Amino acid sequence: MKALLLLALVAQTSALPLPPTGTDDWLLAERYLRRFYGLPPGLQGGESSSGAFQTKMREMQTFFKLKVTGNLDDNTLELMKSARCGVPDVGEYNHFPRQLKWPNNNLTFRILNYTPDLQKSAVDKAIRQALNVWSAVTPLTFKKLHQGNADIMISFGSKGHGDNSPFDGPNGQLAHAYPPGQGLGGDTHFDEDERWTVDSSDYNLFLVASHEFGHALGMDHSTDPGALMFSMYSYSTGFPLSQDDVAGIQALYGPNPKREVKPKPDAPTRCDPELSFDAVTELRGETLVFKDRFFWRLHPQIPEPHQTQIMSTWPSLPNKVDAAYEYPEKDRVLVFRGIRMWALNGYNVVDGYPKYIHTLAVTGNHASTPSFGVPLRVSCQLFGILSFFHEQIQYEYSYTSRKVIGIRRTNSILDC
Repeated sequence: MKALLLLALVAQTSALPLPPTGTDDWLLAERYLRRFYGLPPGLQGGESSSGAFQTKMREMQTFFKLKVTGNLDDNTLELMKSARCGVPDVGEYNHFPRQLKWPNNNLTFRILNYTPDLQKSAVDKAIRQALNVWSAVTPLTFKKLHQGNADIMISFGSKGHGDNSPFDGPNGQLAHAYPPGQGLGGDTHFDEDERWTVDSSDYNLFLVASHEFGHALGMDHSTDPGALMFSMYSYSTGFPLSQDDVAGIQALYGPNPKREVKPKPDAPTRCDPELSFDAVTELRGETLVFKDRFFWRLHPQIPEPHQTQIMSTWPSLPNKVDAAYEYPEKDRVLVFRGIRMWALNGYNVVDGYPKYIHTLAVTGNHASTPSFGVPLRVSCQLFGILSFFHEQIQYEYSYTSRKVIGIRRTNSILDC
C-alpha cells in the first residue's frame, strides 16, 4: 500500500502556484513540442498563438488526456517539466528511423559501460530483469555478449553522447532507445546526469530499462497512464506490464509458447491472507477498496463486497491507483496516480480533470486542517478513524484518544 501525504506531495511538487507563463516557459514548450510532437522548426516563443503551435499543443493535451485548449496552461506546463522518456509520443514524427520488429526472436545485448550510481552487479541484474519482462510474454530470448556488436547496445552518457539526440540534464529526458533496425537500431541510452537506483528513490533503473527495451523491440508510447509504455516516469512495484503492453508486444511477436504470464494480477480474492490494498476511501457512505485494476464496493445494503473493474465504472481513470481520499466538504473523492489526480462526484469524473498534484497547494491556516490531507503512512480515513496499512496489517488510530485503538488484518474490512 502506498502512503499518501497530500500536503507533503504538494510541497514536493510545487509549494506555490506556478508563476505567470514567461518567455522561458514558451521556449520550453516549443522545444518539447518540436521534440515529441513534430512542431516545425523556426517558430519563436512569441509565436505561441500560431496555428501550428496550437495544433501541436492540442495534440499533446489529447495524448495525455488533459483538457484540450491549445494553450500553455499550468497542467500542460507542469507535465512538460516532468521526467519522461526521450522517445517522441507520436509515431509518424519519430526522430528514429525504424522497422516494425526484429526479424528473429533470438536477440543479443551488450552493456558498454556502467553508471557509478550502482554496483556493476546491480546494473546487470536490473538490465536482465528488464529484458525478462518482455521475454515472459513473448517467444523472445536475450543473450548477453561481452564484446562485438549486439542487437541491443546499452550505454550510459550525458548531454551529447554520439547519436545526435543529446540528453537535457537532470530530471528531464531519462533515456531513449532506437527501434529495431541496423546500426543504432535497438540501442538503448541512459542519461548519466540522472541518479539511478534500484528502489523508489530518484529513478529506478529496472523500470526505465523495461520501458526503453519496449521501444528497442518496436513498441510506441501508450496513452494509458497505467501502462509501462506510458511516456512519463512513475514508480511502481510488481510485474510492470499492463494488458495494453502485452497486447502491443504480442501483436509483434506472438505469445510465449512455453508459459502464459497474465498482465498484472488476476482479479484479487478478497479473503486472500496475503492481500494488501492500493487505496481505500469512502464515497457517500460507501467504502471503496482499490487493488490493481479492480475495486470493491461495501455498502450497508449490499450483503457482501461487490468487485468490479475500475475501467468499467470510470473509463477515464488509470487502471491502477496510488491513493484515494474523500473530501466530504465538496462531495468529492480525489484519486491519485503518479503526479496526477482525478476528482469524482459520486460515480462521475469531474470536468477539467485530471489535474496535477501541485494544484492542491494551500496556504495559511488551511495547511493544518485535517480535511486537506492525510498524515504520512495513512491510507484511508473511515468513520472518523485513521487507518494505517502496512502490508497485510491495518492499524486504527483515534484522533480523540491519540493512540492506536485496534490492530487487525487488512482484508478484515472486506468481512474476512
